[in-house]
Amino acid sequence: MRVPRVYVADPLRVGDTLSLAEAQSHYLGKVLRMEPGRALVVFNGDGREYGASITQVSKRSVDIHILEMREAQRESPLHTHLAIGISRGERMDWVLQKATELGVSMITPLFTERTEVRLQGERLAKKMEHWRQITISACEQCQRAVLPELVDAVDLNEFLAAGPPGLKLVLHHRSDQSIKQLPVPETVTLLVGPEGGLSDQEIERAMTTFHYTPLTLGPRVLRTETAPLAALTAVQLLWGDLG
Repeated sequence: MRVPRVYVADPLRVGDTLSLAEAQSHYLGKVLRMEPGRALVVFNGDGREYGASITQVSKRSVDIHILEMREAQRESPLHTHLAIGISRGERMDWVLQKATELGVSMITPLFTERTEVRLQGERLAKKMEHWRQITISACEQCQRAVLPELVDAVDLNEFLAAGPPGLKLVLHHRSDQSIKQLPVPETVTLLVGPEGGLSDQEIERAMTTFHYTPLTLGPRVLRTETAPLAALTAVQLLWGDLG
């Protein structure tokens, strides 16, 4: 029988008893119909997992008791930062979910010249929270115990000026630079555009002013939801923990 794995946004200590939040309680009590005595695993992003058991199930809450703590060594030695132009519909959700499964360390949503999604104020805050929940659910599924850092959405020019460290790559299908030609890094930033890609001016500015290396992933033009995942897979295979 599969043991459910649930994110808890609270400090966790062996011996503690706590009530789960409404969403987690609904999932365990109503969806999975779990009863007192059932085992589960909880984590809060500190890199550890906590074995627990359900002590009480009510209409509105589920109480659990923390039984044990164990280290969870599932993070890649390669720090990857995905900076991606915000795309429409479910494309962005898909990218965040799969990037989390592939071990991405940090994600920055970007407003670019070709970004068609206009978000600000309360709408942007709600969207950021929605994206955060996407990454949490992905961590629950893929058994990561550290959440990727979701940085507030910013304009591309502001992001470039901040100057992330390490190897900086901008995906550019007209480049002849292969990933196999690059030196082995400890940190990689992948800059990817929205639908339609980054403009020629944005790519040129990233390369000439901020020292990004252009990178092509092959002879075919990849969609905005495919390119970042292909790039993450490639760098994790070459320098991270895939394969």
